Amino acid sequence: MTTELRHHERARPTLVVLVLTLALIAAGAYAYGPRIARSLGWLSSAQAPNPITPGNFTGYAFDQCNAPSQTAMDAWMKSSPYLGVGIYISGASRGCLAQPNLTAGWVRTQLAKGWKLLPITLGPQASCSGHFPRYGNDPVISANSTNSYATAYNQGVLEARRAVTAASALGIVKGSTLFYDLESYNTGITSCRVSALRFLTGWVKYLQSVGYASAVYSSASSGIASLADASSDKSFAMPRQVWIADWDGVPGTASEYISDTVWNPHSRVKQYRGGHNETHGGVTINVDNDFIDTGLGSVAPGVAHCASTQSRYGVKVDFSSYAPLQPSFPGHPVNAAQVQALRCLLSERAGFTGGVSSAYDRTLINAVKTWQISKGFTPSGKFTTQSWIALFASNSHPLLKYGSGSEEVRDLQRALDAADPRLGLPETGVALDMTATAVRAYRARHGLTQVSVVDPALWALLAAGKA
Repeated sequence: MTTELRHHERARPTLVVLVLTLALIAAGAYAYGPRIARSLGWLSSAQAPNPITPGNFTGYAFDQCNAPSQTAMDAWMKSSPYLGVGIYISGASRGCLAQPNLTAGWVRTQLAKGWKLLPITLGPQASCSGHFPRYGNDPVISANSTNSYATAYNQGVLEARRAVTAASALGIVKGSTLFYDLESYNTGITSCRVSALRFLTGWVKYLQSVGYASAVYSSASSGIASLADASSDKSFAMPRQVWIADWDGVPGTASEYISDTVWNPHSRVKQYRGGHNETHGGVTINVDNDFIDTGLGSVAPGVAHCASTQSRYGVKVDFSSYAPLQPSFPGHPVNAAQVQALRCLLSERAGFTGGVSSAYDRTLINAVKTWQISKGFTPSGKFTTQSWIALFASNSHPLLKYGSGSEEVRDLQRALDAADPRLGLPETGVALDMTATAVRAYRARHGLTQVSVVDPALWALLAAGKA
């Protein structure tokens, strides 16, 4: 990883009560969150706080010395597998101090576009590191053992204060994770190791006291291993998350240097490949590769389809495959559950008013024909594989990647299951390994670049019912 009334004297009592009531409502709205306040018109979208970052996410990231330009970020959002990016926000020993692109506006824009940011501080390094101070006058961690390495501890607190100041100025809100970059060092030197751990204890405790999540980046074999070894020692405070530098080339968060029992689940990032050039969307950046698994991991909100007082859990619309449907005839009974799902989905997406039942009747046949005509399909009245695929792709078409979590991901998974009944893709609403593999295979079948990005070209094929 080396590579922010005056009142009228005779005010009417009712007016006073009204003013006080409105004030209390407003205060309550703000106390219960900006979403409520915005819904009441008291908090404009321009004032809305940024989301916590990286938050709940499982997926791929990259880190680079300088925050990339907006042009580069946009190109990589459209074409790369990444949804996360590491950015250096503070620290006197950073390799790139100027950071010309890194502003509060840049941060807000990236978060609004769906990027997960990993804010990094690279300040004082271990006293026995052979590569620091980088600039001659940037401080290193004090190895003075007086009062349990009090100087090192206070250095950690000071660096955390500076990181919080920088994060706040950039609009990185409380609840977000701030990472301290402690480069590799000789853990065999006791004073060097213990002072580093005391420094990180100061970092961790201060961040926790002001509402940020603490994290540490370091070499798997030195800094992270030392933290893991000290995790049961109460004289050291452990970070909530770790970022493991282990260039084994294997995406994921496992490392041979520490047990799976620590910082698991959802409390790790792993840098699995060091600096190299990558090109996406015509833009080349020198990056490290990372895999994130933080918070709760990527999640998707639950959605109940066609819920009612009789069926508050809604109608089942998720199946491992989707059969072509038509009215039953002797020897060929209708798939009742999938007919019910079809009626439900047509009511949600095409204004069908025939009710949710398991009958493939004349009302449904006519609705299917009308819907097929609207899509440019032959109006057979039979609900074919083509129709299932297109129905699932009839809502919004956001850009999706590994780690995306939403109802649109469920629609993607349903459409892919309809296109290939052999898949049996779990319709979880979260795009992980199986979904990424299925996306690449679908793109390959249709002559698209074999990446796991769900872009307008792929959505267009699904909307046309292409299997």
